[in-house]
Amino acid sequence: MSAADKIFTNVRVVHHDHAEPQAWDVAVSDGVITAVGPDLDRTGAEVVDGQGRLLFPGVVDAHQHWGIYNPLSDDTAIESRACAQGGVTTALNYMRTGQYYLNKGGSYADFFPQVLAAAEGRSYVDYGFHLAPMSKEHLGEVSSLVGEHGVTSFKIFMFYGSHGLHGRSASQSDFLMIPEGERYDLAHFEFVMRAVQKARQDHPELADEISLSLHCETAEIMTAYTRMVEEEGTLTGLAAYSASRPQHSEGLAVTIASYLAHETDLPTINLLHLTSAKAMDAALRMAATFPEVDFRREVTIGHLLADIDTAANLGAKVNPPIRPREDVEALWSHVLDGNVDWVVSDHACCKDEMKFGDPREDIFVAKSGFGGAEYLLAGMVSEGGSRGLPMGEIARMTALNPARRFGLRSKGAIEVGLDADLVLVDPEVRWTVRAAESESAQEYTPFEGFEMTAQVTDTFLRGEAVLVDGKVVGEPRGTYLRRPTGR
Repeated sequence: MSAADKIFTNVRVVHHDHAEPQAWDVAVSDGVITAVGPDLDRTGAEVVDGQGRLLFPGVVDAHQHWGIYNPLSDDTAIESRACAQGGVTTALNYMRTGQYYLNKGGSYADFFPQVLAAAEGRSYVDYGFHLAPMSKEHLGEVSSLVGEHGVTSFKIFMFYGSHGLHGRSASQSDFLMIPEGERYDLAHFEFVMRAVQKARQDHPELADEISLSLHCETAEIMTAYTRMVEEEGTLTGLAAYSASRPQHSEGLAVTIASYLAHETDLPTINLLHLTSAKAMDAALRMAATFPEVDFRREVTIGHLLADIDTAANLGAKVNPPIRPREDVEALWSHVLDGNVDWVVSDHACCKDEMKFGDPREDIFVAKSGFGGAEYLLAGMVSEGGSRGLPMGEIARMTALNPARRFGLRSKGAIEVGLDADLVLVDPEVRWTVRAAESESAQEYTPFEGFEMTAQVTDTFLRGEAVLVDGKVVGEPRGTYLRRPTGR
């Protein structure tokens, strides 16, 4: 073995196969991990002294939304800095045609190259995209997106059928920019599943890494409950929004999605940002009912840290909603029991001027979504650690599992041959979340004032520092990840 370019020493390596951190060194050459173990030869290598801190694999944040409320080129440049601040070295972003994002309809053959061009050369971390087939035309493009652009993951927004993005009903044709006469409904969802399954058959060598993700809420339930909550007028704020999109709406959507997966023989299904005890119950019931479907279950750091009473402000409006404390505790029970596959940020920077409507305190006129990538790993180590969650499991849920599902073969773990995406975390630092200290362009955070007991200090992308002592450094060097990645 040739001499390493760089040696990380005096660190406690967090590995998914070990509950507790290991006293190992990590050697890196040309951006790739070349050796892992105790007392590695340092001859000729640059030595990075971790000062006893934890060394995590770079976070694979499999759920972000660059470009939803701000120009994609701007979000790529700015929100990728927030990623680096939080130890995220790979950001997978959901993208679709229609209002928001590029505000265009049409084919992905025309649309996606514009997405790639807007992001190119501007990101501080590596990135990729999940795409949502919104129209009939898109169904025929799924397999070619896999082959031509390395997009291996797709999405359905189940509530778009007859419910607006922010809580009120909206015109499908205006909002989704789909051709006249087409509907974004259960039939379309079935045909999306068949298109994704066809892509798996067309690319058998990638079949296990081609998957479909679903935002599971039921439009008709939410529309009825939104009207009821607003007419009654007894609830306000985040409590009102949670009640307007009730927990059983998630459970029903999970059930429908699961049967459609069974019907279409699509075995690779990801259930996104499950927020409640009922949603998790439905997800586990469906996994038992349809064992041939390889379900993966996702939760967000927002739904693990905040509830309707502790969130700092109405900036916590998000879809599905922040829930009452009993749902937060239920999610943590499932995390500790191993029922959650990965944890994400669902980062969607929405600046103050766009986020809040008139009147500002009306939750139903606020936009949905907020940033949080900068708090993902610190939040998991802080809150998860206090609940007895092993550090190795945090590495599994924030890096390994999403990397393997989404075809990121060179990411996800501190192992020989993988990219040297590494994060130093100080587990002894107590600090208070302040939006003013975030690299994000968002001027507020629902986590304002939250106390953390661990902090990301340094982030390395393919062996090179992008965050040093909490400060973003250097120029953007993140690249688009055509999947599957590998060397």
